[in-house]
Amino acid sequence: QVQLVESGGGLVQPGGSLRLSCAASGFSLDYYAIGWVRQAPGKEREGVTCISGSDSSTAYADSVKGRFTISRDNAKNVVYLQMDGLKPEDTAVYYCAAKPFQRTILTPVQCRKYDYWGQGTQVTVSS
Repeated sequence: QVQLVESGGGLVQPGGSLRLSCAASGFSLDYYAIGWVRQAPGKEREGVTCISGSDSSTAYADSVKGRFTISRDNAKNVVYLQMDGLKPEDTAVYYCAAKPFQRTILTPVQCRKYDYWGQGTQVTVSS
């Protein structure tokens, strides 16, 4: 049974940093792409970033490029999202998501649709 559990959300001041974790179980990261998708109140879901299961290729939405970094630890079956230079517009519920995928990720368009989802973790950026 595929399970994804996010942690690490919270309240941070503008310009601060947070690291989100996604603990995966029931499957191997080697064969799945993992992504982070966020949803702010009244807005559509936005695919923030994703990482491929085969070659660790990544893609980022323009809104977070240069500030967010996705990484994975296959031995621990955990994916991380390091968020630096946080802005109030980054405030949202952040979801970890997964799909079978072993190709190279070339564009952030590939970071939008998934088969499995976590429960989400709230990130609030405010002074």
